[in-house]
Parts: sequence; structure tokens; C-alpha cells
Amino acid sequence: MRSSSQPTQPAPALLAAMLVFTAANAIISFSAFWASRNTVAEPPAAGTGTSTASTAAARSLWEAYDAHLAEAKYVDLTHAIEPGMPLWDGFSQPKFGAAVARVATPGFIAEGATYGYAAQGFVAGAVSLATDQIGTQLDPPAHWNELGATISDLPPTVTLRPLVVVDISRKVAAEPGYTASVADVLAWEAEHGRVPAGAAVLFRSDWSRRWGEYLVEGKMPAVFPGVGLPALQFLHQNRSILLHGHEPLDTDSTPTLEGEAWLMHHNYLQVEGAANLHLVPPAGALLSIGFAK
Repeated sequence: MRSSSQPTQPAPALLAAMLVFTAANAIISFSAFWASRNTVAEPPAAGTGTSTASTAAARSLWEAYDAHLAEAKYVDLTHAIEPGMPLWDGFSQPKFGAAVARVATPGFIAEGATYGYAAQGFVAGAVSLATDQIGTQLDPPAHWNELGATISDLPPTVTLRPLVVVDISRKVAAEPGYTASVADVLAWEAEHGRVPAGAAVLFRSDWSRRWGEYLVEGKMPAVFPGVGLPALQFLHQNRSILLHGHEPLDTDSTPTLEGEAWLMHHNYLQVEGAANLHLVPPAGALLSIGFAK
């Protein structure tokens, strides 16, 4: 799609609904941000009626939304949490049902009864998760590091980031256990420029495109693509990215899961179980980390 205000430039694709689970997980989260560089550190006080440069700067993000994001293409990169979904063998399946009343409310609902449209005017669902390592997930350091940050410790600045998609799908098609390398990142840079500092770098392998088959078969393939430790170290230490992500549910298939171990013990995040990366451009998009589905 193209921007309505700048028809010669393609509008960026804003990628939405990245699942934020693990450790202290959040079902839904919201963040607010505004332009404050070289203006003010806080938004104008409510009810002041102030029309200042700071207010104009804050409105510049609204203008950016209208110009670039209102008509942008939005792609969901998450897998839905559903019965029978692909999981590591060590975890149990999620359970779904109707919420029941903990106590009776006279004239409204009996203890233990389920809520319904006819009787109470609404319904409420109940979801039981045996693990937070499920579906599309954001792993914080606390997943492996007992002193590491949990999801609750993450600042709202992680909410919106430049997105880099490194495509290794052709190599994976030829070698299902292919491991992404520094050379793959440098090849991306040769075409698109340096990886932006603070970016989210997701590796497209197309592994997730067979998610439905894994769902039917009830298990995942033993051989899967990974991201090598040298590539992870290069991205964090030489490009200062925020996080990397991949489509399989593990970073690599080494005996010690060396990539994930290094990330968590060095206080880095990672995304696992990303989906639909084949619908996303390699450069120019934004990643929005939002709510579970």
C-alpha cells in the first residue's frame, strides 16, 4: 500500500499482535509514547489549554500516524493459543471453558454457575495454561537466568521497534536444519544497509507455514532451522539490537541450547514461534509487541 500523503513512497507495514508471554506474563498490555526529544520530558498537564511547541511536537506523532500508518498493511505474526496446538513434549495442552461464579450473587447468579448472555447479559471465558512457553512467545532473561528481568520488568520502550527480516527460507528448504550465520546478516546489510540499533531482527525460515500440519500430527519435526550463536553475538554486540526472533520454538538444536543460554544469561530477550514472516518486507516495517490471542 502507498501513503495517501506521500504517494511516491510506500507506507511501512506495521506488524501487530506479537504475543507477550513468559515468566510474569501479560494477557494484554498498552503503552503510550509521544515526541519529547528537544521539547519536554512529560506531556502537557491536562486542562491547561496550552498550545505550545511541546503540544505541536506531541501532535507530530498523530501526523506521522495519518501519513504513514493509518493505511499501512498490518500483519499478525502470532499463532493463536488453541486446543491441540504444537508444544514441546514436556508441557501439557491449554484448557478452555466457561468462567464460573466463585460465589453466589442473589438474583443474579448461583455459585458455580457459568455466565451467559440470556441470564447475565455477558459471557466470560476461562483459560488454563500449563506453561507460558506456548505459541508465539517473548522470552525474558528470567526464563533461564534466576536474576534476570521478567516480562513485568520490561519498559514500554520495547513496544514499537524497527523490524528487520533476514530471509533464510531458501537455505532451509535445501537443508531443514540450517543454522543462520553472520554471513546471512551481512548479506541482508549488503542489500538494505546497516541493521538499525534497537531493532527487532526476525529470521524467516518458513518453518511456521506448516504449523497446521504440526497441529494435525500432534508433534513438531525433530529437525528444525536455528540461529547460530555467532550470529546472535554479532547482532547484540556489534549492532546493538533489542532482540532477535525465529519461527521454531527453540533457538537452535545444539545439545545445550547454547544460543538461548547465552542470550538469557546476558540479559537479552528473544521471540520464539513467529509466524507469517513471508508476508513481511525485509526492511522498512515496524514491529508492535502487543497482546495474546
